[in-house]
Amino acid sequence: QVQLVESGGDLVQPGGPLRLSCTASGTIFRLSTIQWYRQAPGNQRDFVASITSASTTNYADSVKGRFKISRDNARNTVYLQMNSLKPEDTAVYYCKLFDYQGRAYWGQGTQVTVSP
Repeated sequence: QVQLVESGGDLVQPGGPLRLSCTASGTIFRLSTIQWYRQAPGNQRDFVASITSASTTNYADSVKGRFKISRDNARNTVYLQMNSLKPEDTAVYYCKLFDYQGRAYWGQGTQVTVSP
């Protein structure tokens, strides 16, 4: 059974950094593609960033140059380093894993709040 656990969400001031983690179990992690999404209250869940098994990355325009996604296959973990945070980055952040057969799994989410 595949499980994803996000962590690292917190209250942070505008302009500050924060790093989120997504740790997976129950799958061949090194063959997986991982995506980060976020959802603010009343909004749809939006794509933030992704990293493939080959470590190819992709970002939403709204976070390019500020966020960086990376992976540590030895720890079955993907990170989302977020810098220069803005109030509009406030949301619940979710990770989504696609396994080697293309099946998708979601984590439970972690809250990020950017406020003075």
